[in-house]
Amino acid sequence: MIPVAIVGASGYTGLELLKILIKHPEFDITYVATSSGNATVTELHPSLTGLFEAKVEVADAKEIAKHAKLAFLALPHRASMGFAKELLNLGVKVVDLSADYRLELETYEKHYCPHEDIEHLKESVYGLPEMYREEIKKSNLVANPGCYPTAAILGLLPFLDFIDESFPIFIDAKTGVSGAGKKCTENTHYISINENIFAYNPWKHRHEPEIAEKLRLKSGKTFDINFVPHLLPITRGEMIDSYMLLKEEIDPMEVLKEYYKEEEFVRIFENPVDMKSCAGTNFCDIFAKRRDKKLYINSTVDNILRGSSSQAVANANLMCGFEENLAIPTIAYVP
Repeated sequence: MIPVAIVGASGYTGLELLKILIKHPEFDITYVATSSGNATVTELHPSLTGLFEAKVEVADAKEIAKHAKLAFLALPHRASMGFAKELLNLGVKVVDLSADYRLELETYEKHYCPHEDIEHLKESVYGLPEMYREEIKKSNLVANPGCYPTAAILGLLPFLDFIDESFPIFIDAKTGVSGAGKKCTENTHYISINENIFAYNPWKHRHEPEIAEKLRLKSGKTFDINFVPHLLPITRGEMIDSYMLLKEEIDPMEVLKEYYKEEEFVRIFENPVDMKSCAGTNFCDIFAKRRDKKLYINSTVDNILRGSSSQAVANANLMCGFEENLAIPTIAYVP
């Protein structure tokens, strides 16, 4: 078995990584850490009582390198690149769940902060298997995509040759509160979100440039992405509704089915999709409909699985020579 580390184990993505890796037949969790340590896994996550126990260490790259061959970094941006740089120099493979290695340097520094590991940024691979599966297999550093970009890009990819780039693409996004993390804020406070829905960071959310950059790199075209996310009073799940103009009239369902006919974790539906049907899984569910030259794309993912942790494990599987689907969840939390 390959020894792996989870750094940043206290959050929701850390918990989802633990839940998947506990049952993984080829990965052995040998190191669990947070920024503060001084706990056990079941103190952080009582739901794992009787299933898995380990001491939670204070994260230290040199100690990680002694115990693991691959590390999952579930850390905030900026903090992650410091660990990744040291781990990579020590010969540890890294799946980074932060934004630190997702973007080109200019884009990253415009929307986040000065980058402290430009050398490895040049070597990173964007961890969306439907785009970069073969590159992921050869990489030591995979940048796990953001949740919104995962669902938005997978919906848009099959249509890049047909979209009229002279007209904007409008993306209306909705997500559950788990995407905001464990720390309570004014927006995620029960009184604020219960029986409520609201937009946040319209046209300035950091996932907008991520979507635009990846579509440009894939197609060679510049699309005008207009992205507005909304917070829903639900725990998990994410829905993307994208609107655009086409250069010609096409059958969008046939385009989707042909493009994704070999993809295990993309499901094409004949009717609009819902969040519940892919909650708890690594699936991205997609529906599309055309009226004249107007195209509507409807896609859903579990924001902390396909949008984070299960996609991270799928990437680690590919990096280590295993089947992509090994231990990846496929049964939805229904009802």
